Amino acid sequence: MIACGHSNDQMSSCVLDEETFCRCCQLFLEHSHSLCDGWSWQLVKGSEEGYLRKVALGNVRIRTSSNPNQITDQYIQGASSDQRQGRTSPFTPHKENDDDHNDEQYYDDDDGAVCCMQDSRSSGVIQYEYHILYSYSYQTPVLYFRASTLEGRSLSLEEVWDGVHPNYRQRLQHGPWDTITQQEHPLLGQSFFVLHPCRTEEFMRPVLQAALEEHRQVNYVVTWLSVVGPVVGLDVPLSYCTKVPAPSHTSPSPLQPPALQTQPD
Repeated sequence: MIACGHSNDQMSSCVLDEETFCRCCQLFLEHSHSLCDGWSWQLVKGSEEGYLRKVALGNVRIRTSSNPNQITDQYIQGASSDQRQGRTSPFTPHKENDDDHNDEQYYDDDDGAVCCMQDSRSSGVIQYEYHILYSYSYQTPVLYFRASTLEGRSLSLEEVWDGVHPNYRQRLQHGPWDTITQQEHPLLGQSFFVLHPCRTEEFMRPVLQAALEEHRQVNYVVTWLSVVGPVVGLDVPLSYCTKVPAPSHTSPSPLQPPALQTQPD
């Protein structure tokens, strides 16, 4: 279940148990399958553990091999163009006036994605692989991801930070948002980037408390992903927030629902 309690003297606590996490993932996947937007449940070979997985293409600014200090155009786009729908996020990059920048212009394209164009530079297509795992230590979901060029070169941590929109980056560095780091994937033992979950409870607490006060149920995974996903180019279609229900306490809750299993890694 989602525990959300408080006292007069103590900070509120909103955490997610593993069983509810799996129920949320099952409902998330059911909607994903109706959209055919690429999410799947991936089992780990020789283990009963698994995670949500999605691969998507996006254009971001990357450092060129000839000049590591030069960065190409930035185009924040978390999914392929034929999969993008309405998006939701608690904060949106601010659109600047053209007069505010001599060599940089921000604008919205027809899809609603935010572009940052710089003169005499070209964009690069990046392949993202996103994994959503359950953290036993923090009792929250965690977003792991890796990014590479179509030629197979993995992006460095610096290049990943370069791909984060400046407005998101400011909040990551100066507000209560997760920090992008690089560490070993707990299930695969491979190097991945991760949005550290140390402050997940901090920004989820007011959302869950508001829902509790309004007698409204939310799907924790959907709500959480709509906050953290856009930071690293993973936008969540609005239909997830409007059509994916909260898990029922009376529904069955296998940790790896057979209908959602895929071939293990």
